[in-house]
Amino acid sequence: MELPRPKDPIADLVAADARYHRDAYLFLRDALEYTQRALKREVGTRARHITGQELLEGLREYALKEYGPMALTVLSEWGIHRSEDFGEIVFNMVEHGILSKTDTDSREDFRHGYDFEQAFRAPFRPTG
Repeated sequence: MELPRPKDPIADLVAADARYHRDAYLFLRDALEYTQRALKREVGTRARHITGQELLEGLREYALKEYGPMALTVLSEWGIHRSEDFGEIVFNMVEHGILSKTDTDSREDFRHGYDFEQAFRAPFRPTG
């Protein structure tokens, strides 16, 4: 007899909304952990809820750290082209019970976060 496979919430999420690649959700989860660790070091406390703006900055830093000059290309391949896409991914994960939110969190927290060209290409352009 074959044992049932454990449920994969990310696979269910991608099946429900195919705008974003599975790796985009895994990246966001990892970037959230990265951001929580970074903020914990800054304030010297245990992990806490982070704001949309804090998460956007953590996502930017983590993408640059992990993918360097290819960050914009990788994000684009996953369907992420603007800050609002990160918000959509977060709230998809919230709606599927993978992440939690507070009453003050909203998709609007991710609107107009940063220009992707500036955030992901400019750090690698020659200066002078």
